[in-house]
Amino acid sequence: MIIIFVNKYLKRALVNLSGDIIIIEDDVEDRDILLEIFQDVLDKNNYANRIVFLADSTRAMDYLKSEEASPFLIVSDINMPMLDGFALRKKIFDDPDLNDKCVPYIFLTTSGDNTDFMKRAYGLSVQGYFTKPNDYQAYFNLINDIIRYWKVAKIANRAQEQVYVKNR
Repeated sequence: MIIIFVNKYLKRALVNLSGDIIIIEDDVEDRDILLEIFQDVLDKNNYANRIVFLADSTRAMDYLKSEEASPFLIVSDINMPMLDGFALRKKIFDDPDLNDKCVPYIFLTTSGDNTDFMKRAYGLSVQGYFTKPNDYQAYFNLINDIIRYWKVAKIANRAQEQVYVKNR
């Protein structure tokens, strides 16, 4: 299942900075929480990104290769049935077309301080490994910081547009 939520500030942009935030999460309750937090962050900062949820990680490759996809950031859970986050990251990393897009890929997980998971994640060249916080404000701050960072980061193969980042 693919669920797309369009931010009320969405303007069709030609660059990835206003592209899709793709969230790969199989758990319904986690998707509900993530939707609320991401939407609040986007609204607060007037960001024009779409939020795209992929509940089935096995559909991620097809979506990322589709003409509909315009990725800015990929946020993935690790523990998912059929295709876990590590296997998905490896598939994306090994695909020359997707790898060349240089889309930041981060893990957002309940696996916490699992050192083996962190080593495995960074061994797959992920751009971040974060634990899902338990309280709303901490979660909001984390997501806000992640998006703000990637809005101003220089990334190969991505045209840069000026982004105004509000102070908290």
